[in-house]
Amino acid sequence: MKIIISPAKTMIEDSDTMMAMTEPIFLHKTKEILAYLQTLSYEDLKELWGCNDKIAKLNKERVESMKLERGLTPALISYEGIQYQSIGANVLNKNEWEYLEKHLRILSGFYGILRPLDGVTPYRLEMQAKANVDNKGDLYHFWGNLLYEQLKEECNMILNLASKEYSKTIEIYRKEEQKQKKDVMPFVTCIFGEEKNGKVVQKATMAKMARGEMVRFLAENQIETLEGVKQFNRMNFSFCEEYSTEEQYTFIKK
Repeated sequence: MKIIISPAKTMIEDSDTMMAMTEPIFLHKTKEILAYLQTLSYEDLKELWGCNDKIAKLNKERVESMKLERGLTPALISYEGIQYQSIGANVLNKNEWEYLEKHLRILSGFYGILRPLDGVTPYRLEMQAKANVDNKGDLYHFWGNLLYEQLKEECNMILNLASKEYSKTIEIYRKEEQKQKKDVMPFVTCIFGEEKNGKVVQKATMAKMARGEMVRFLAENQIETLEGVKQFNRMNFSFCEEYSTEEQYTFIKK
């Protein structure tokens, strides 16, 4: 089983807590993206990032001086968003780190796929950005089916805790194989919400926290099966059979 999650916009540099142990699988593709970004003007980059001047200036400086092979931070420590705060990488024990290194994969517009101990540097680039790298038009076309094929090599089942922006890079190619009547590996998406008027309503911040708590729960309990996933009970969530299907596990907050 591989667990896929989204990256976070906010990142830090921290080579003291833990050393990066591995190199991103698609680093050669990341170098292509960086070379493209370095050709863009400040205004082009600001438009690509869709941010204010303060953030644009910081990330323009990062692009100009970026080193991809030294001074790196393990990916799971570098990302700082709500989901990652809930995972709590800094307090994971050895067994939990080993579990996540084996099972967790972070999808990224810049790096493609990351393992928890892959060395990264702070960047800003969402998967939905219209980055015309290698004349592909956007990052979805730039990465193509590479991420899906990589996951197929690594596992026989995917637990999806990523946002639609990122899970799309996997789902689209899996659906193509389904249309071709090929055997496809199980792909289960987790939904975290509240029941209102017979519907499940998912709030963004709460869902991000729950995804992080799910990752931590899986690591703490060394979960290897989908039946184990159903046992998740953090933040007053519990598995709801009524709103779940083979490909969607729904957890309702009491």
